[in-house]
Amino acid sequence: MQTLFQILIPVGLFLVFAVLVVGIVNLVRTSGAARSSSNRLMRLRVLVQFGVVILLVGMLWIARASN
Repeated sequence: MQTLFQILIPVGLFLVFAVLVVGIVNLVRTSGAARSSSNRLMRLRVLVQFGVVILLVGMLWIARASN
């Protein structure tokens, strides 16, 4: 189970970083459609961050239970 967390957490962190970068690049554009898309990307980033935090808490919970 810990191996699964060791794989999922870096993947999740990379996804957060990728969505953040795409959102910032999209924010730099000046069109109205880009702003709407950027807002959706930032909401997606928050959801992905929430998932990664849940994974971290789960990993810590399992590690503590195994001691």
